[in-house]
Amino acid sequence: MDQETELRIVRRAFAKQIAAAAQIRDSRIEAAFASVRREDYLGPGPWKMPRFPNAYVDTPDADPVQLYVDQLFGIIPERRLNNGQPSLHAMLLAAAAIQEGEHVVHVGAGTGYYTALMAHLAGPSGRITAIECDTELAARARECLSGLATVTVVEGDGATTPFDPADVIYLNAGVTHPEIAWLDAMLDGGRMILPLTTNANFPSSGSFDPLRVMRSGAYFLIRRQGSEFEARGLLPTIIIPAEGARDKASEAALAAAFAKGGWNSVTRLVRDGTVSEEQCWLRGNGWSLVR
Repeated sequence: MDQETELRIVRRAFAKQIAAAAQIRDSRIEAAFASVRREDYLGPGPWKMPRFPNAYVDTPDADPVQLYVDQLFGIIPERRLNNGQPSLHAMLLAAAAIQEGEHVVHVGAGTGYYTALMAHLAGPSGRITAIECDTELAARARECLSGLATVTVVEGDGATTPFDPADVIYLNAGVTHPEIAWLDAMLDGGRMILPLTTNANFPSSGSFDPLRVMRSGAYFLIRRQGSEFEARGLLPTIIIPAEGARDKASEAALAAAFAKGGWNSVTRLVRDGTVSEEQCWLRGNGWSLVR
């Protein structure tokens, strides 16, 4: 059996394992994981696997089979930048529910592996705008994704880079608040995958306390219905902080909200200041997450 045939078989098995780990039943997501070549987005092996809190170990060799596990791999290990965990993204992609023909904005695209999965889900009539603030990563993503005609890579800060109205906005770095421009850019029926994190979520140094970290970050799904926004907590997370969409006042408010608990009881995002304190889980500038 030649290597490419072996890898096709491995990718199919990998896709089924990821779907099982994520506890999703979505044949389109499974097909995307079976089709996209992870090795095309991680450079030559051996590859670096993170071992928390700060160490990395090499894969045994440079066989691409090593990449088809539910594992993070370093893309810039010295800065603790990793290609995300497949089962986590399978869950998030299921929540985002990308459909054929939709416009998806991927903020924090890295080298583009999950962008490519989104392109597979949106199909040839869809459109993907991949935004990456890091110059090196943006260049790598542009090269890795060059064969996908539906993908445009933009180097810039996802908090300030303008983009066309979107069906899905998928954030791949922790923020302290949703930007108003993101809410405005959501089409009716649009979805946003929003990771809200405090400064404790991804500590730059010191001992690693998983309980503390896991109580300082969570993914939310925001869905626009006309002028209203549904919201619900998806799962706790540890994720690298974004360069933008973070400020001290928002971070302090978010830390207080996580400290009191109840992030998984959120039901709505309200874009005014009329919500009572009893209803409000988190109040921002011109918006609130409401229980």
